[in-house]
Amino acid sequence: MARPIQKQVIVITGGTSGIGLGTALAAARRGARVAVCGRDRRALRAAVREIRRQGGKAIGIRADVTRYDDMKRLAGQTVRAFGRIDTWINNAGVTAYATFTELSLEDACRIVDINFIGQLNGAKAALPHLERSRGALICIGSALADRGMPLQSVYSASKHALKGWIDALRLELRKERIPVRVTLIKPSAINTPLYSNAKTQLGILPRPIRPVYDPHMVVKAILRAASGNVRDVHVGGSGKLLSIGERINPQIVDRVLQGYGFAGHRTRRPKSSRAANNLYRPAHTVSGVHGEFGDDEHRHSLYQAVATHPMIALGVVAGVVAAVYRSRERVKPIEEARDAPGPVIRLSRRETARHT
Repeated sequence: MARPIQKQVIVITGGTSGIGLGTALAAARRGARVAVCGRDRRALRAAVREIRRQGGKAIGIRADVTRYDDMKRLAGQTVRAFGRIDTWINNAGVTAYATFTELSLEDACRIVDINFIGQLNGAKAALPHLERSRGALICIGSALADRGMPLQSVYSASKHALKGWIDALRLELRKERIPVRVTLIKPSAINTPLYSNAKTQLGILPRPIRPVYDPHMVVKAILRAASGNVRDVHVGGSGKLLSIGERINPQIVDRVLQGYGFAGHRTRRPKSSRAANNLYRPAHTVSGVHGEFGDDEHRHSLYQAVATHPMIALGVVAGVVAAVYRSRERVKPIEEARDAPGPVIRLSRRETARHT
């Protein structure tokens, strides 16, 4: 059985902004002891200071997920500070907006190093500790693990790779009877600083494709996985719809994304390819949990409500069944009346012509 959140020690990579920071704050408010990992000393100090201001317990550890030695040090310092690790959240991630022909191979390799190799490094360092605590490894993927997106080809590839690795890892852990729960979180477009901090070759500031969801929806999914036993979790109905569409008819998804996948990423604000971004070093453009697209932010998702609350799902199914039953009851008297005797209604020639 997983420990309740208030009794856990949680490590979060990429914990100084966006989903990572939101998770650190929420977990600490519920009583967890949190180790926040990031590349930026100032952002780490700010995150830890805010957690402690709210009454939580936290340490900040400067580390780079692309370096395995840094991840081992992150695990070791956490255990020395708090005694163990119950949940490790691989959250660090970056992206760059460009067509593949315009994206340099150096930038492509850097995206893979952070988004995929970084998660391998984190897991390698965390698993021995999680085995002892019977803990959870939670990996933040993307809805794009199921479907590639134009202008984010390598980002999509890194998330595809993550899913394939996790599928195999689960089987290996089960075979070896290693009691570690592994969850893949697949967010849809989330309003975090990811987009404002991304490198872009488009000449404009990129944006998340609508609909855009509140980061706290992902935070709730992460904490639910940390205290339960969850396999894969989509956050936001659009990502789930994209995954279903890809399985049913990828050609239709191709046609939709041919237009929307390019235009939907564009704002009207110029941004140079030389502008500050977080691909190789911390960017000080936008910080905090939320990004710049709050006007488009959805705080709720019908899919999420149905997927995470069985009673709501049961209510929806019951409502559909009742609606179908009522519609059949309304049709039945009409069908029976067709054979029943009744008065003969005679129409004039003009009325007959109108109805034929």
